[in-house]
Amino acid sequence: MSASQTLGGASRCGWVLGPSLDKIIKNVAWRKHSQLVSTCKSVLDKLDSLADDPSDPTSCSPLYGLSSSDADFLLQPLIMALDSGYPKVLEPALDCAFRLFSFGLIRGCEINDNNNNNNSSIIFRLIDSVCKCASLDDEAIELAVLKVLLSAVRSPCIYIRGDCLVYVVRSCYNVYLGGHSGTNQICAKAVLAQMMIIVFTRVEQNSMLVDFKTVSVFELLEFADRNLNEGSSIQFAQNFISEIVEAKDNPPNVKLSLDLQEKAGDGEECGKSAEEAAAELDGYSKIREDGFMLYKNLCKLSMKFSSQENPDDQILLRGKILSLELLNVITGNAGPIWCTNERFLNAVKQYLCMSLLKNSALSVMTVFQLLCSIFWNLLSKFRSGLKSEIGVFFPMLILRVLENVLQPSFLQKMTVLSLLDKISQDSQVIVDAFVNYDCDVDAPNIFERTVNGLLKTALGPPPGSVTSLSPGQDMTFRHESVKCLVRIIKSMGSWMDQQLKVGELNPPKSFDSENLTENHTYLEDANSADYELHPEANSEFSNAATLEQRRAYKIEIQKGVALFNRKPSKGIEFLISTKKIGSSPEEVASFLKSASGLNESMIGDYFGEREEFSIKVMHAYVDSFNFENMGFGDAIRFFLRGFRLPGEAQKIDRIMEKFAERYCKCNPNSFTSADTAYVLAYSVIMLNTDAHNSMVKDKMTKADFIRNNRGIDDGKDLPEDYLGALYDQIVKNEIKMKAESSVPQSKQGNSLNKLLGLDGILNLVWKQTEEKPLSANRNLLKHIQEQFKAKSSKSEIVYYAVLDPTILRFMVEVCWGPMLAAFSVTLDQSDDKEATSQCLQGIRHAVHVTSMMGMQTQRDAFVTTVAKFTYLHCAADMKQKNVDAVKAIISIAIEDGNNLQEAWEHILTCLSRFEHLQLLGEGAPSDASFLNTSNSESEERTKNNANYPSLKKKGTLQNPAVMAVVRGGSYDSTSAGVKSPGLVSSEQINNFISNLYLLDQIGNFELNHIFAHSQRLNSEAIVAFVKALCKVSMSELQSPTDPRVFSLTKIVEVAHYNMNRIRLVWSRIWSVLSDFFVAVGLSENLSVAIFVMDSLRQLASKFLEREELANYNFQNEFLRPFAVVMQKSCSTEIKELIVRCISQMVLSRVNNIKSGWKSVFMVFTAAAADERKSIVLLAFETMEKIVREYFPYITETEALTFTDCVKCLITFTNSRFNSDVSLNAIAFLRFCAVKLADGGLASNDKSKGDDSCVPIVKDSALDGETCVEKDDNMSFWVPLLSGLSKLTSDPRAAIRKSALEVLFNILKDHGHLFTQSFWANIFKCEIFPIFGFPLDSKEAYKEEGCFSPVSGPLHPDGGSIWDSESSVVAAECLIDLFVQFFDLVRAQLHQVVSILVGFIRSQGQGPSSAGVAALMRLAADLRGKLSEDDWRDIFLCLREAAGSSLPGFVKLLKTMDTIEIPDVTRPNDEIESSSGRGVIKDGSEDDNLQTAAYIISRMKVHIALQLLIIQVVSDLYKMHWKFLSVNIVSILVEIYSSISSHSHELNSQTTLLVKLDKICTILEISDPPLVHFENEAYNNYLNFLHDLLMNSPSLPEEKNVEAELVSVCKIVLRRYLECSGFGYIKKAEVHCFLPLGSAKKEELAARTPLVLTVMRILASLETDCFTKYVSQLFPLLTDLVRSEHCSLEVQRLLSSVFRSCIGPIVMK
Repeated sequence: MSASQTLGGASRCGWVLGPSLDKIIKNVAWRKHSQLVSTCKSVLDKLDSLADDPSDPTSCSPLYGLSSSDADFLLQPLIMALDSGYPKVLEPALDCAFRLFSFGLIRGCEINDNNNNNNSSIIFRLIDSVCKCASLDDEAIELAVLKVLLSAVRSPCIYIRGDCLVYVVRSCYNVYLGGHSGTNQICAKAVLAQMMIIVFTRVEQNSMLVDFKTVSVFELLEFADRNLNEGSSIQFAQNFISEIVEAKDNPPNVKLSLDLQEKAGDGEECGKSAEEAAAELDGYSKIREDGFMLYKNLCKLSMKFSSQENPDDQILLRGKILSLELLNVITGNAGPIWCTNERFLNAVKQYLCMSLLKNSALSVMTVFQLLCSIFWNLLSKFRSGLKSEIGVFFPMLILRVLENVLQPSFLQKMTVLSLLDKISQDSQVIVDAFVNYDCDVDAPNIFERTVNGLLKTALGPPPGSVTSLSPGQDMTFRHESVKCLVRIIKSMGSWMDQQLKVGELNPPKSFDSENLTENHTYLEDANSADYELHPEANSEFSNAATLEQRRAYKIEIQKGVALFNRKPSKGIEFLISTKKIGSSPEEVASFLKSASGLNESMIGDYFGEREEFSIKVMHAYVDSFNFENMGFGDAIRFFLRGFRLPGEAQKIDRIMEKFAERYCKCNPNSFTSADTAYVLAYSVIMLNTDAHNSMVKDKMTKADFIRNNRGIDDGKDLPEDYLGALYDQIVKNEIKMKAESSVPQSKQGNSLNKLLGLDGILNLVWKQTEEKPLSANRNLLKHIQEQFKAKSSKSEIVYYAVLDPTILRFMVEVCWGPMLAAFSVTLDQSDDKEATSQCLQGIRHAVHVTSMMGMQTQRDAFVTTVAKFTYLHCAADMKQKNVDAVKAIISIAIEDGNNLQEAWEHILTCLSRFEHLQLLGEGAPSDASFLNTSNSESEERTKNNANYPSLKKKGTLQNPAVMAVVRGGSYDSTSAGVKSPGLVSSEQINNFISNLYLLDQIGNFELNHIFAHSQRLNSEAIVAFVKALCKVSMSELQSPTDPRVFSLTKIVEVAHYNMNRIRLVWSRIWSVLSDFFVAVGLSENLSVAIFVMDSLRQLASKFLEREELANYNFQNEFLRPFAVVMQKSCSTEIKELIVRCISQMVLSRVNNIKSGWKSVFMVFTAAAADERKSIVLLAFETMEKIVREYFPYITETEALTFTDCVKCLITFTNSRFNSDVSLNAIAFLRFCAVKLADGGLASNDKSKGDDSCVPIVKDSALDGETCVEKDDNMSFWVPLLSGLSKLTSDPRAAIRKSALEVLFNILKDHGHLFTQSFWANIFKCEIFPIFGFPLDSKEAYKEEGCFSPVSGPLHPDGGSIWDSESSVVAAECLIDLFVQFFDLVRAQLHQVVSILVGFIRSQGQGPSSAGVAALMRLAADLRGKLSEDDWRDIFLCLREAAGSSLPGFVKLLKTMDTIEIPDVTRPNDEIESSSGRGVIKDGSEDDNLQTAAYIISRMKVHIALQLLIIQVVSDLYKMHWKFLSVNIVSILVEIYSSISSHSHELNSQTTLLVKLDKICTILEISDPPLVHFENEAYNNYLNFLHDLLMNSPSLPEEKNVEAELVSVCKIVLRRYLECSGFGYIKKAEVHCFLPLGSAKKEELAARTPLVLTVMRILASLETDCFTKYVSQLFPLLTDLVRSEHCSLEVQRLLSSVFRSCIGPIVMK
């Protein structure tokens, strides 16, 4: 064992004490300190005999392992050495004490100066001795003292508390304040800071055993004492502290028990039980009591001010600064207890806040910096518990300085900006500030004012204003403020990203009191967490909707207040109308009394108004005061605190009158009447003005005041003492409003100050001179302190915490405008790289936040700003900052592309312009050189472009494109410099070219990366991106002077990149691209359109390489633009290009066309309908190949494409250019029919298995009725048959005939496949429209004067283009089809017969003959199959045809009555000049003749139709009479009877006949065959009746045919006799017979055959029958004997009748 180890014996304490005491003995002066020497020797001797007591290691002895008495004995020489004051002795003694404390050998004691415990008293004496050593002016001793004291405080084995702890701190304080060495002062400050960290770390954990951090000396000297650094003093002090902190707790082989440490740490005295200790810790433990006391003393120390006798006490100022630094250390290292423990939180409010308040008046820069640092700690850690206090200090410390733009202190404002920079980096602080202040109606708008203040600073002093700043300082402010704004928006973005990420990982949960801390993950990630957001704290989690309501309410209130401050009445009306205040006077008065921000002068003016409501409000306001037991002067002073009296005497009069009434009501015994109070109040106001107005020279004396108020108390005087006291009170203390302040403040500041009750505070603070004591204002400060307490204890003060990122929307609404202005102005005015870089970074963060929040307007504003600052639209003025703006644009596109939406347009516009500049710089020819309109221009430009030099090599080229760019233009202009005339100079071009080199910083990779990156955009973003790209491309292509294809090529690239997206997204993308290609494909610029169509072809070719699954429609959508452009374009070149493109794609990718066949056929359909032969032939060539070779592919995916194919072929059939095309198309239609009939549709089998069917709807050609067929297989026949049906009306005979034949051949060949219902639809929708048969046949007869039931294509009178041959063919085909499938189409018999009757009724000979022949053939072929109903339908149609035209014909004949016919016998001139009724105009006569000629023509047609119907009926009867029933015969009788009667009536109208004869004579036309009509009608009628009588014996009895026959014979005979003139002469007057005229003879000759027929019929009658009717016939027969005849045959047959019929009767 070494000598050093043998000194002191075997005890652990001896190992430390022995060498030190030995050293003391050697260094001490033996004579002077003999007692010390002897004591040291005694102790050394004692140590040799002592050893550690292993049985009681946790004893309460001051020294480890020794008894208390031994400990006192052993420490005595150490204390004596410390008290000696001899440096050589002090050094080993202090070192020994340091080692004892550091190694934990002094332990188990609670050290306090008033502690009577013997164990602790010896330790206190030791510490006291150490502290006294600090008073020696020895630098080494000072350091040793500091070392011992810190080790003592640091030791967890003893507890230095109470006054002892304060004593230790004061000793260190004194070293700092009194030290001569800068190094020692730095060490003293560091020791104090480390003590604070140790003490308050223990306070946090309520334990002595804690881990604490080591103080950073460099950071400690941030605000003060940097000048004390003597070379390496800072490093020395840091090592000094580290040595003490890192000293080992125990010497080797010495271990303390944990129980002892815990007991010491808990501050238990020896003998205390564990239960007592636990009970003590339940309240405020000693550790925390000491921490509270130390904290309070530091605050008080910081509030000491120099006296008036020594105003420049620098030591006091340094002490103040040190205390503030220590408070800064404490707050900077504070933990949760400061927020969770109400006592500590109240200490902050009561002491620290007051210290901040008092020290804020000092102009010492260091103090202000420390205040800002402390405030930052409060804001970051205590904001939830100090809501009201922060609302006071933030405007006072920060906003007051920030908003001072003209005359700020440079260092002070830089400090504030530095603080704001820290604040802006903590996103949670920013959000909390907005939520709890800007959204609180009772709090200042901290966030808004901060942002606006930063904007003002960034903009600098207004032009023309006087400022104390140098240009450099102003620029520094600007850059720092912009930096703060950037940090703010960046923090907002970070907070948003964090919340959105947390929301994705952890869906929102309900926040209860138990899991609140766990759920608030953002608290852990914040730089400085606010520990009060715990369940115990008074905080709430609020959603964005609630905050929005609060924010909106506050804004409305502020709006109303601002309006009130301009026009009080308007403001009150607004607040009432918006329901922010009630409508009663009491509620308005309460608002005026308590609301913040109101202008007190305006309140007074409002009270003084004459309006009834204002007066009521003023009365309610006065009545709200309680003046009970209040002196008159105090009452009026209290009353006038809230408003300023108006200037008009009448207004003051009304207010004072009401005040007097209220005062007397509250104090009924004060004055005799209210008049007294009223006069006195007025006098007091006058006195106040007189005494305190500097403009008044002659002041009112007390005597004057008393004299002025004599006799005012109901004629009596008030006591002079009372008036004198009132006078003194007013003169000494001016009556003024509570908000009045001599310091000028902004409008916003005033309202804020009143809001928080700060006016008095600021008045107190800012009027104070530096370092003056505040004793005179102690009462005011006490009042302010109580106010803080009251505010903090209010239950309604709630600190809100928000996790919903939606709150950022409201924050952005506040800050985006100032930020945009600051960034824009800085970018525009500054060329400083760092400043512009900050602005661009800020814009990027702003775009990120606004785009994520969906704030379109704000996002677009920032994007537009940075896009404009690229200066790509005026490249000649570009600088490096503009290139940086281009880089920012690219970064924004990459980082926030998913949320840019419409803003993509600005970005892509910039990229387009950037590429244009690159091309110009490289000397590449412009796109316009290829997109020209004429070939000659193309050749010319090609020659020019061959020699196009690179601009970067030659700067003198006067190229139009270059000059346009150099001239520049506005950002919104499509092409730069278009309208700017004149050339540019070589210098300008050279500057432009030099700027192009700047763009080399951005390569093509960055440019193309945006488009390649598009495949990473989300579904919504890619659609917006494509929309914007299309819009930019459209503007490029539509440029009148410089069309470009950059964006168009990028569209193709982007489409290619994103082609692998899911179908749902791709369909949305293609919807946009499709519309774009269509719009540009229809461009007037042919070259542009061709280029676009070629680009579309490229895309389509790539897309067709992909397989398409069944039942999808993507291929069709992809090819649809071709079809749309084909249909709408007017350009032959475009159409031809499209046809060639489609043909190429079809022939090369026929396997992958799939659903695209629909668009293919749409293209070919449009081509087929084109007016250019080349296009039609080109399209048909491909169509022919498709049908012949690739027909199976057409319906591979979807059978419905068969319909499109058919429609396309039908369109080709309508082509007018080449009959061969039409005929071939018709042949292909027949081929399609064969394929359809054979089941050639690939998807037919699939569709058969599907129960669901899609109805095929076809519009009828006539009346729009709908024909629906629900059978899938049958539905494909409809368009084919319909097309052929319509083609039958083609004007070309060959096409018409071919269509008819093919149509009916298809029906004949494949009709067996059709169902009965489908046949019905075929007839209804396809066949009947051919013949013009309407779906409702009755409609055909409604028109007046219409003599044909149908007017289809086969009738000449209906405007038909059919000829006789076509009519014959159509009728034959119809009958052939009908007969062949009669069993299926029997129901259509009526319509078919109606069609044939329509033929018969036709005016043309050919159709009529064809109709008759077809009807006869129909009856002949179906005679055995026709039922009675069928026959009935046939004859009813004929009857209807015969009778339907009669009403119209009769009405037509009536028009003859109005026609005047000129006399034929008169000369022409006489006829023209006059008539019996007057003058006849030539025009009128011509009209009459034309009308009569028309009537005659119609009459001839009518007669011919009637005769033809009779002929048809007769023929049908003769051929098929055996199949006709009685009912059918009745119909025949009706037909014959009606026609015969009609003919008889026509010949009976004598007047009509005369007119007709005259007209025919005048017009030289043939007469209507009326007589022939009558003869034929009756002849057929007679023959029909006679045949019935002869051939059907049963019928005559049923229908009484004999009587009808005799009746008809009688009519015929009478008509003959009338014609012979016998019918007009009465028998009694007949004496002789006049011969007949020639006309009568002709008529008689015409009627003779009919009479002969009658004679033969009568002669053939049986005797019984004739006998029955002889009485009726005989008179007529006898008249015939006497009449004149034109034929002897009449007389011969008449004789035969008499001989064979009448004779036998007479002979009987």
